[in-house]
Amino acid sequence: MSGSSRRDRDLRERAREVIPGGMYGHMSTALLPPEYPQFFSRAAGARIWDADGNPYIDYMCAFGPCLFGYGHAPVEEAVRGQLALGDIMTGPSEIMVDLAEAFVSMISHAQWAMFCKNGTDATTMALVVARAATGRSVILCARGSYHGSAPWCTPRPAGVLPSDRAGVTYFEYGDAESLEAAFRAHAGDVAGVFATPFRHETFADQSLPSREYALAARRLCDEYGALLIVDDVRAGFRLARDCSWSALGVQPDLSAWGKCIANGHPISALLGSNSARAGAERVFVTGSFWFSAAPMAAALAALREIRESSYLEDLIEAGEGLRKGLGALCAAHDFGVRQTGPAQMPQVIFEDDPDFRLGYAFAAECVKRGVYVHPYHNMFLSSAHKPEDVALTLEAMDWALSGVRARRSDLQPHPGVAARLGLR
Repeated sequence: MSGSSRRDRDLRERAREVIPGGMYGHMSTALLPPEYPQFFSRAAGARIWDADGNPYIDYMCAFGPCLFGYGHAPVEEAVRGQLALGDIMTGPSEIMVDLAEAFVSMISHAQWAMFCKNGTDATTMALVVARAATGRSVILCARGSYHGSAPWCTPRPAGVLPSDRAGVTYFEYGDAESLEAAFRAHAGDVAGVFATPFRHETFADQSLPSREYALAARRLCDEYGALLIVDDVRAGFRLARDCSWSALGVQPDLSAWGKCIANGHPISALLGSNSARAGAERVFVTGSFWFSAAPMAAALAALREIRESSYLEDLIEAGEGLRKGLGALCAAHDFGVRQTGPAQMPQVIFEDDPDFRLGYAFAAECVKRGVYVHPYHNMFLSSAHKPEDVALTLEAMDWALSGVRARRSDLQPHPGVAARLGLR
């Protein structure tokens, strides 16, 4: 099983002729081990099949969207029912109002909802609503936090002008003093603060914010008249059935949602309190496909599952089982490992591995054994990951660790990683 299989290799060659770079964005495998497939043919439950028909237990869930696993029946039935009635129409379906009401009833700070397509749409809409609501220009973001791929926030600035990022200022994540200093430096002109539910950058350990920091962010926004924006695109509904910072006793003015809110169907959302309603009513934001009814039906069905099922407890249990099992295996094979972040969104980084050669070798061996893990990005579990899937995964990981240990002295870093991390 590998990305060097014939069908995948042929597709890569064809793609290089008609797609810049062969692939782009986070779907590019340029920074993955060469054993990884680029193209996939189908998915079901907790599994994906590559273009050559090889199956994998998937711990990326399409980079987050599949909360209940691929093809979850209640969601797919809702989509089929709505498609029979209409999807893209001259105006929205009444299901848009149903969905807005459902979000407002479930998310404690929300008093209104707007819908779009991607997480970047939702965070960008939050930015412009905050500016419209306050009449100010400065947006504060934690250094290194990811809020999408628009020019104002993309981590790859090729083609981006300094003016595209005008008004965006950075502070240190989790540091209330740094945040307060940023407020003081722009006193009277801060429109909003983006808060990531927890720190989840690539190639780095994850960390949860303290309650004291979250409360300080809320207090500073209130003192300086700015809006607090929780970017829940990645973590939403994987940490709580409410906004992720609700567990810390903090309610934002705005929250951006995406990825899993429709279990893989294309829709995202901006939710807000009445403190931001006037700004939301003033901005012009739209898209030809933003009012599509079928993804709204999917989201409505997904919210019902979130309210009524034990999905959250199930995926936490699966994540904790995987974390405990991998920790024991690493100890048995004499590898130090750091497993950080919530167990249901795990990050796995090996000790004494600054150029990730151990992590990459481990990930490659797992893929060979039919388990798709990621060497530098946080992973995602779904409620479709059953105990038997975790057991099979740990068997594959045991085999993978044996392979890495046997080749440890001969491992070389991935050619693109050292440059990416500034190690050479």
